[in-house]
Amino acid sequence: MENDNMRSTDEACEAAVRELGDALERAGVVLPSLGLDAVTLTSGPPRTPLVDLGRCSADIARQLTAVLLTAPAALVVPADRADHTAGPVDAKHGNEGGRG
Repeated sequence: MENDNMRSTDEACEAAVRELGDALERAGVVLPSLGLDAVTLTSGPPRTPLVDLGRCSADIARQLTAVLLTAPAALVVPADRADHTAGPVDAKHGNEGGRG
């Protein structure tokens, strides 16, 4: 049962990475190292794999900044309110992982 839960979590995380990559690409930004963080992906339970945004050139960083600065304010969380330990946020419904 635990392996099924881990597989489901892995698949959800992989889907999140694909969705982020697709959205960034539509915005004209490609993060060459975007993927799942290997350390958190292989850690023991309870585990929450992290998305590794990876490394990119300064030019790509500027492109990403420009995209974020033009995003609707409702989608941008102020840094002082960001909870970096929380689970994924469903942007459509504004809740963690589409629940609630």
